[in-house]
Amino acid sequence: MKWPRRSRRACARSEVMLNRMGLIVRGLAVVLLILAPVRLAVAEEKRLPVPAVAIRAGELIRDDMITERAFAPSLLGVAMFIEGRQVLVGRMARRALLPGQPIPSNAVEDPWTVARGAMVKVVVEDSGLSIVTYGSAMQSGAAGALIPVRNTDTGVIIRGIVQPDGTVKVVDGS
Repeated sequence: MKWPRRSRRACARSEVMLNRMGLIVRGLAVVLLILAPVRLAVAEEKRLPVPAVAIRAGELIRDDMITERAFAPSLLGVAMFIEGRQVLVGRMARRALLPGQPIPSNAVEDPWTVARGAMVKVVVEDSGLSIVTYGSAMQSGAAGALIPVRNTDTGVIIRGIVQPDGTVKVVDGS
């Protein structure tokens, strides 16, 4: 069987069509390669609370200071970041927190009940006997924190647990 001869012009047209089809197929393949990871990244992104404004160390965090932002898991790495807005509100920044940046879990703490250098009431209780004196807090602390206090009368350093009312209750053996 003999194939019909085609003119050069017809061959050129079919070659052009094949080239166009090849370009279209390659273009679609490139688009799919670009969009597939983007689609996966959008599906895997994690929304975290971030400061809307700069928050200074020692500043109490209010609800209006926090917003949310999406992060790709690959950008977050293995660090532990705070994942809920409710964990932040009412707590205090331990260091400066920058707008738009995720907040590490160790960057916030409960607000201090006692500030470093403040005069505090020191209470020692033993067998129904209660002794009250005053001292200078050598470290800031929230309720429940163990802090050193310098007795203002004797200069002796004792350790005690900060109470919710701001007094320091001496720990046995201090």
